[in-house]
Amino acid sequence: MQKIILVTGSAGFIGFHLSKLLLDEGNLVIGVDSISDYYDVKIKLSRLRILLQNKNFTEVKLDISNYKPLEEIFEQYRPEIVVHLAAQAGVRYSIENPRVYMDSNIIGTFNILELVKKYNVSHTLIASTSSVYGSNTEMPFEEIQKTETQMSFYAATKKSCEIMSHSYSHIHNLPITNFRFFTVYGPWGRPDMALFKFVKSIKENKPIDVYNNGIMKRDFTYIADLVKAISLLINCIPEIGLKKIESDSLSPIAPWRVVNIGNSNSQNLIDFISEIEKNLNCKATKNLMPMQQGDVKETYADCKLLYELTGFKPNTSIKEGIKEFCDWYSSYY
Repeated sequence: MQKIILVTGSAGFIGFHLSKLLLDEGNLVIGVDSISDYYDVKIKLSRLRILLQNKNFTEVKLDISNYKPLEEIFEQYRPEIVVHLAAQAGVRYSIENPRVYMDSNIIGTFNILELVKKYNVSHTLIASTSSVYGSNTEMPFEEIQKTETQMSFYAATKKSCEIMSHSYSHIHNLPITNFRFFTVYGPWGRPDMALFKFVKSIKENKPIDVYNNGIMKRDFTYIADLVKAISLLINCIPEIGLKKIESDSLSPIAPWRVVNIGNSNSQNLIDFISEIEKNLNCKATKNLMPMQQGDVKETYADCKLLYELTGFKPNTSIKEGIKEFCDWYSSYY
C-alpha cells in the first residue's frame, strides 16, 4: 500500500539509498535536504538527479533547524511516516565545530518531534549511531546496555536525540523507533568516510592514515542491508505497553524503542584495507597514527532485536561490499 513518507537528509548517503528503495516500493517520498557543503556538493546533486527521475519523488531544499518552513512542508504534504536521517555527521569534525551539531542534530530533531506530534504521524524513525555506546567494552553492544559515556560531541548529540524522542513518545504517545547504525559503507558513500578516503588515496598513490596503528575493529554494515532493515522497520510500529513496577501495580511503557542495525561481525581494520588492496590490485602505503580523539577501538552489534522485529539479518560480506564500492567509484570518477 502506497505511503506518503518524508525523509530528511534525502540527498545524503543513507537518505539517497533509502529514498530510492522506498520509491521502488511504490511510495511517495518527500525528500528534505539543505544540501550543506560539509562534503562535496556535486555528489549530493548527482544522487538527487537519480531520485528526481521518479515522478513520486518531491525535492525540498530546506534546513530542518528552521521551524516555520519545515512546518509548511508538513502542512502541505501530511506525511504518514517520517524517517529522520538529516544530521551533521562526523566524530572528528564535532571536536572542531560543535555548534553546527547543536543546530542540526538537537534543534533539527526537536523541530521534527514538534511536527510529528502536531500532525499525528503514525510512525517516526530517527537515525542514531553506534557511537552512543562510547567507552562500553562489553561486546556485542546490546540496546539494553547503559549508554552514558559518549566519547565525542557528535555521539552526545545523537544520544540526546534518543532521550528527547523518548520523552515525546512517553508524553504524547508517539510511536518512535531509533536505529543505531554501525559503520555504514557502499556505493555513493560519503567522501569523509574511511572507505572512500582509502580508495581515493590508494588509486592516487598517496599514503593512507591508519589510526591506532591499525589495531581497530568495526562492524561494517553494507548500505543495501541497512536501508532494507529501515524499510522493514517502518511497518513494525511500536505500541504502548505496560510493565510491572511493583507486585500489584503497572506502569505504561512508551511506544518507543532503539534498534541496532549492523552486520553482527566485528572485523579488523587491517583486513578491511587488505580487501580494498585486492580490488584495486595495489598495495597501500600505510601512515600508522595514534588513536584519534573521540574515537573508539571496537564496535560490534547485537542485532537479535532487529531479527525478532523483521525476520531480517544483514549479511553482506566486506568482500562483496567493497567490490561494489570500488566498481562504483571507478565508474563515477
